[in-house]
Amino acid sequence: MIDLSFFAGLPVAVLGLGKSGLAAARALQAAGAEVWAWDDNEDARAKAREAGVPLVDLNQVNWQEPTSLILSPGIPHSFPQPHAIVAEAKKHNVEIIGDIELLARAQRDARYIGITGTNGKSTTTALIGHILELAGRQTAVGGNLGTPALTLEALYNDGIYVLEMSSYQLELTLSITFDVAVLLNITPDHLDRHGGFEGYVKAKRQIFHRQTRPRSAIVGVDDETCSKIYSELKAAGEQNVIGISGERLVPGGVYTQNGVLIDDTEGARTPVMDLTDIPSLPGSHNGQNAAAAYAACKAIGVETPVIAACLRSFPGLKHRQQIVAVIDGVPYVNDSKATNADAAAKALACYDKILWIAGGRAKETGLEGLEPFFPRIARAFLIGEAAEDFAKVLEGTVPVSLSGTIAQAVTEAADAASRLPGSVVLLSPACASFDQFANFELRGDAFTAAVEALPGERGEIAVPALKPTPSPAQSPEGAA
Repeated sequence: MIDLSFFAGLPVAVLGLGKSGLAAARALQAAGAEVWAWDDNEDARAKAREAGVPLVDLNQVNWQEPTSLILSPGIPHSFPQPHAIVAEAKKHNVEIIGDIELLARAQRDARYIGITGTNGKSTTTALIGHILELAGRQTAVGGNLGTPALTLEALYNDGIYVLEMSSYQLELTLSITFDVAVLLNITPDHLDRHGGFEGYVKAKRQIFHRQTRPRSAIVGVDDETCSKIYSELKAAGEQNVIGISGERLVPGGVYTQNGVLIDDTEGARTPVMDLTDIPSLPGSHNGQNAAAAYAACKAIGVETPVIAACLRSFPGLKHRQQIVAVIDGVPYVNDSKATNADAAAKALACYDKILWIAGGRAKETGLEGLEPFFPRIARAFLIGEAAEDFAKVLEGTVPVSLSGTIAQAVTEAADAASRLPGSVVLLSPACASFDQFANFELRGDAFTAAVEALPGERGEIAVPALKPTPSPAQSPEGAA
């Protein structure tokens, strides 16, 4: 647990008692702060009460007393309108910050690598952490990836925090200047929380806040928005700017061409390794993730041969194109993390003869941009709130089954796969999970359980025939 003793004796409010909020409340309590913790949800309050965290109804307090409001990132502070408690704190000029800001204040001498983007940031964060840990660096990995920042170990001077940063978290973090800041991609997502696309882009750009040389900005150039940001940072010349791509040459950058990772940061266009040999990194989007991880680790001082060796042993992440089983020769792929169309595109680009399980609570863009992938889809099995709307979009182009639930979709897809040699069953929903599940992890677990219940002969898990090149829908223009 991170030492927050600089808050000792001071009243501090905590709003939102999910994983990060509860961790913040407990760390503040251990530091001797006077904790006022609250959550609108009774179940969350009950868990906090069981953990010994003091509860104070923040709707009833005198806001002239607390020094700070520690806000869970999922709670609106600006758009579409501030939570009532946040609005009251703002009225009294109480600072509103997140748990990662507390980490930054407590661990000023550590180094920080921050990773953001609409899609791919969890894989890239895990990949960077994997490389640094195997390279013998003192490393802690967390943030939006799932491990609350204040439960990480204290690292001090020689340590490196590798933090996945959502747009929400970036808006609540003021003190970190990242030694290495990674922006992978930006496509429309969570627009209601940022007042539109421009607000979302502004939040993502916070990853580069106050960066100057020798700090490094690593920027994807495979979408129009980030390509523009890359050019602007290059022109300003305030930090080292390294372009990355999963599909095209980037002079002076790190990129993937025909599956080969190439380092041109020293002007030599040096082939590093063939990424197609790594089962956990399929597709051009993972080419960009690998390029980002390579560039970040090189910028922090890890040697090229070490990075390459560590990349080869990356096990991948659950719910990110995770092949959970091969049954009667059919791979079943869990890509539950694909909560928007752009993320689903990354998976659809990797396979032919797809039996696609999609649906849930639709995002603003629906299935927009996925049309070029429709010829790859042998049949769609639609679930959740979006099922009927998605069926209308696919009508006349892709055969559809209104399956309703994950379990039913898996059963129907398995039956279809038995009559379609060479097919892949892919859960890549292009939707949020909140209509049927509390989060995408539980949705992916439900898919895995349904697959495990299927009859048939289990085979060795290996990568199916992957498509090394992206379709036009993957560029330009990636929770948040």
